[in-house]
Amino acid sequence: LTNAQDYVDIVKFSNNNTTLGNLDNNYETNVNNLNFELYYPKKINDKLVMLTGFTAENTRLNLGSFSDRGNLTMTRLNLGIKYQHNEKWSGTYVLLPKLASDFGTIGSQDFQFGAIAVLDYQANESYKWKFGLYSSTENFGTTLTPLIGLWHRSKNEKFYINATLPIRMDMNYALTKGLSVGTDLLTSIKSYNLSDTNSTFYVQEESIRFSAYAAFGFLDNSLIVRGKIGYDTTDYGMYNSNDTVGVQVLTVPLGGDDRNRLNSEFDAGIFVGADLIYRFDLSKRDK
Repeated sequence: LTNAQDYVDIVKFSNNNTTLGNLDNNYETNVNNLNFELYYPKKINDKLVMLTGFTAENTRLNLGSFSDRGNLTMTRLNLGIKYQHNEKWSGTYVLLPKLASDFGTIGSQDFQFGAIAVLDYQANESYKWKFGLYSSTENFGTTLTPLIGLWHRSKNEKFYINATLPIRMDMNYALTKGLSVGTDLLTSIKSYNLSDTNSTFYVQEESIRFSAYAAFGFLDNSLIVRGKIGYDTTDYGMYNSNDTVGVQVLTVPLGGDDRNRLNSEFDAGIFVGADLIYRFDLSKRDK
């Protein structure tokens, strides 16, 4: 939602697979992560664009040797605006209500609420700088994430970078009109209520996925297929529902963390994945 480009990715579907070990013993679990994103921007006038969208994510894994294989699912609405404040500055402001749990039964502890605000500064036609903040209520407390980023496209349109750190980054180079290579980074800090245990427990996910990819464009680059290989450092900590940390900035709880973790920490691992993207060229619409 914070991209500053002349196209928009209307639909994105991702599938990633890895095997994560356990730091305390030889236990391993296969992790399958599916992510679906749908966005629809609607131009109201020259300054205002309405932003709507839907995100769904499902992760299948075992949380430890004591647990059965289960699902962690997140569904989220994206409701906001992009507003052109003046010639140099524009802002993106989005509300992010979501449900995140194992979806055994839906209750109040499954509901969380987030928001993101990002200001873009147009340095010139090739560069934009980004400054913002993301916040969300979670089962472990409230998370705050300061944001800083860069958008750049070379004059020959072969090199491209769009980064809103620490949340995401995409950098690629076009070898031909339909073939490009690049790297991307996706991170998240979120929680899932375990309703199958009568909401006695929750899972805190701290995820960093970094990958290299090759991308192929079809139908005049409106359909993009990416093959990816990367490094996944995602950890899934399980805690009692009344064991919280208050406010957390990035991964650091401001009041310290004296919670009693109920499962062992996960080790990092190599993952392979694929993305399927439907991309709409805004310049064609304007013509």
